[in-house]
Formats: sequence, C-alpha cells, structure tokens
Amino acid sequence: MIGSSVLIVVDVQVGFIRPPSAPVVPVIADLVCAWRKSGPTIFTRYHNYPGSLFERLVRWSEMQAGSPDVEIVPELTSEAAVANLVIDKTGYTSLTPKVLAFLEEHGITDVYVCGIATESCVLKTAVDAFEHGLTPWIITDASASHGGPGPHEAGLLVAKRFIGEGQLITVADVLARL
Repeated sequence: MIGSSVLIVVDVQVGFIRPPSAPVVPVIADLVCAWRKSGPTIFTRYHNYPGSLFERLVRWSEMQAGSPDVEIVPELTSEAAVANLVIDKTGYTSLTPKVLAFLEEHGITDVYVCGIATESCVLKTAVDAFEHGLTPWIITDASASHGGPGPHEAGLLVAKRFIGEGQLITVADVLARL
C-alpha cells in the first residue's frame, strides 16, 4: 500500500511554531523516521514575498525569504536533508509543478499529508491531490495549526466534506500500513 505513496511534510518551519503547533513536531519527526524506510518524502517551505496576496489582502508580511523563520525546524532538518524533495512555495498548496512531476514520474497514487497549518496549507494540499486524481490522506495527529485547536478542528471538518471522512487518519493508522 505504501509503495505507491508519498509523505508530504507541509511547512514545519520555525516561524509557524507557536504553543499550539509545537507539540506536533516530535510526532512528525517520529513519523518521518518510520516512513523513510517505506517510501519517498517531500518537505515544503513557505516563503512570503513583497507585494504578495498575503501582504495585500491578509495584511501578513511574515515568513519572507532570507528570514530564519522560513527554515525547517531543527528537529526535522536531518530528515529534510535526506528527503526526496524539499521545495519552496509561495502559496498554500504543496502540489507545485515540480511536486506533481515527481509524483507522476514515481507512479504515486496516494498522498499522505501532515504539517502546519491544518486549515490552510495541509487542507489545500489534500484537496489539490484529490482534484489531481490522487488519493489524499490527512494525518490528523501529525498536523496542527499555529492558530490553535479551533482552526485545526475547522480544517479537519472542511477536509471531511472535501475529501471524505475516511481520508482522515492517525499516525497509528499509517504505522499499521508500513
């Protein structure tokens, strides 16, 4: 089952770690370590830029390229160093053209998604996988929101409607499949 799958670790970056999201970091680190033996991994880093829609519409200018906040958290840097891909992105989705090409080249059919933030980048990545004909899986206990449990739960509620309740799983479910 995992043979045609990829684990995408979304935006676990220094600037997104706050008290509500910090507890998910060791969970993701353990998951990535276990996954590495079974399938490819992709890490993403969000980079904001001057004049972005985030600046203009959301009034949010953090996470600019060159800031230490855009770096992957220290607990995951060694795993990111041996990942199949580490991509920089400027929007919500992790399914950039480079990632989509990788998935096609490797015959990936299932996309396991974890990271930060559940209600935005994790959700968008899973929904985009669905819309590209891939089977998305959101690993609920390996995802979090730096905005707290409310946005995390809201993201999961919306995900159930978008991709199906059965597509929300736990780390234990993933480990049982490895």
